[in-house]
Amino acid sequence: MAVVILYGSEAGNAEAVAEHLVNVLSGQDVSLYDMMEFDPADLEADNFHIVVCSTYGDGELPTGASPFFDLLEEDEPDLSGVRFALFGMGDSVYETFNRGGEIMADKLISLGAEQVGEHARHDDSGSVKAKDQAEEWAKKIAAEFLS
Repeated sequence: MAVVILYGSEAGNAEAVAEHLVNVLSGQDVSLYDMMEFDPADLEADNFHIVVCSTYGDGELPTGASPFFDLLEEDEPDLSGVRFALFGMGDSVYETFNRGGEIMADKLISLGAEQVGEHARHDDSGSVKAKDQAEEWAKKIAAEFLS
């Protein structure tokens, strides 16, 4: 089973985490895509999807995730059989902490995709670095869903 990592970023933090996950999951068949350049029609049930999504502004999707999300809204593809895990990024000083990842997960689920594993929520105000939290999270996801 191939692993497709999709990231939606504003300032590059989600991209950096997604790139790190490629290395963490190097034992798998992994590919990496910016959501700005990924067509939702390419979401396949045969692949396992990892979504890394930051939060921007007042709890919105980052600019990098908007084109992908807009296509999901317009085309409403049937995502039955598609499985994904989500690593959200945000800052708990804001009321809208990690809302970008929640918006993306809700949209995928509404179209029939199944979210698996823990919905990770990194806190930029916390003491744990995003890459470190993502690495531990991805190892658990891999052990449970990719073995």
